Amino acid sequence: MATQIKPMPDSLEGSCSKEEWQARLDLAACYRIFDHLGWSESIYNHISLKVPGQEDTFLINPFGLLYSEVTASNLVKIDVEGNNVGGSPYMVNKAGFTQHAYFHKHLGSRADAICHVHTTATMAVASHKDGLLPTNFYACNFQNQIGYHDFEGVTVRAEEGERLVQNLGNHTILMLRNHGPVVMDRTIQGMFVKMWALQRACEIQVATLSMGNPNLVPQDVVDVHQRDLSVMSGQGGAGLFDFEAWKRRVDKIDDSWRS
Repeated sequence: MATQIKPMPDSLEGSCSKEEWQARLDLAACYRIFDHLGWSESIYNHISLKVPGQEDTFLINPFGLLYSEVTASNLVKIDVEGNNVGGSPYMVNKAGFTQHAYFHKHLGSRADAICHVHTTATMAVASHKDGLLPTNFYACNFQNQIGYHDFEGVTVRAEEGERLVQNLGNHTILMLRNHGPVVMDRTIQGMFVKMWALQRACEIQVATLSMGNPNLVPQDVVDVHQRDLSVMSGQGGAGLFDFEAWKRRVDKIDDSWRS
């Protein structure tokens, strides 16, 4: 008989630290925001977040649940070796654990928050031989700030992790060719706003290339754009305002993620 998946366990509020509970709330909200924006992929793909104050430990979605079913309490706490350290009854997807665990283990705070998506636009750009081109405002944000990793099949082999990190370099976005992006940041808010801008960049590139003869922004203008953007980024709290705005949006639709 197939295992019955229960989307709504008893609340963990009060049984974990306040810092972990806040991380659970933020991550659960992030899953709901991604779902609302159409960035989910059935029961697949992942967003993970380091547990504050706990070394080499992170939260990730239960395998088998839709993003719309993820809550603060049913997130799974695992360590970078794959051990269930939070007593969760749920399993995790091996592809999600293998990739995310390696980044969490080896990249430090640069990768405290990580997402991997299969949106049509980002996968299309990942499948284009030239990757992300400076065709639009958002794409200019990321020029020379993305690593590229050639497709090796589904990411379930630990030995691929070293090549993933090597190809990422000093960046925080890794475009898995023919597959999709991995986006990371020190905070879940920063990761979200980076993913949002990348998604827009890819959507606009796909639309632009469909018309032919794109007008590419020259590198000297890209440099000025990135310089000025870095000055302005502090105004939004590195994605804080964006994230809180979308939390309010999903809260009005369904606030069960808080449980």
